[in-house]
Amino acid sequence: MKALIDWGTGYVARSGSAVCFLGEITGHIVRGRIRWPEVLKQMYEQGIQSIMIVVMTSLASGAVLALQGYTAMVRFGAKEYIAHLVGLSLVRELGPVFTALIFSGKAGARIAAELGTMSVNDQVLATRALGVDPVEFLVVPRMVACFLVLPILTIIAEIVGIAGGYLIATLEAGIPGTFYINQTIKAIQYVDFWGGFAKVFFFASIIGWICCYQGYSTKGGSLGVGRFTTKAVALSYIFVILSNAVLTKIILTLWG
Repeated sequence: MKALIDWGTGYVARSGSAVCFLGEITGHIVRGRIRWPEVLKQMYEQGIQSIMIVVMTSLASGAVLALQGYTAMVRFGAKEYIAHLVGLSLVRELGPVFTALIFSGKAGARIAAELGTMSVNDQVLATRALGVDPVEFLVVPRMVACFLVLPILTIIAEIVGIAGGYLIATLEAGIPGTFYINQTIKAIQYVDFWGGFAKVFFFASIIGWICCYQGYSTKGGSLGVGRFTTKAVALSYIFVILSNAVLTKIILTLWG
């Protein structure tokens, strides 16, 4: 019983600390205390690290989605709706969620490991000793970069995924390329795109917050860096998937 109480107390304390950490980050951003040269550097590193795996995964996902859709729809003589299936699935769900998970596993892990290494090597304390706020100097640029990079990667993922579906539709299903493109444009409505795209900014906030907090809070030397980095990625995955379910329900309720 005592162990359960201790765990509950520790969980509440950690949750409160994480919320205060997010509030501190938000305060810096609202006041405009953003180091843009460092933000651009982080955007480059996060984007370059993730873009190739995003492209490969999206291409394969679009192709598999089109292939499975063709196999099912051809039985009912409805193969011309493959473009609708691929386009709506990628824009509404697969593009935002898959890209967020990939970004978390690559860029998020990098953020947590970098900040964790700085924490255990007392670089964070040294920054504070020099009169510089470590959250403003180290955390805010990474958080802002997440918020800017993930939407760009998501758009790339959706375009590449639709291209993967295009290849299967034209080569396997025998659908004319022009027809496929026109059907895709017709299928994706304004609400579909922005409904899916709105999730991306929420996912970026979650990933940046969790990974920065876990890295900033790392203890226990080099072993601690690995443990906290793994925890950061795992928590990001969980919260992205759970929040996607909630956001999807809200979006469908508001816009159908």
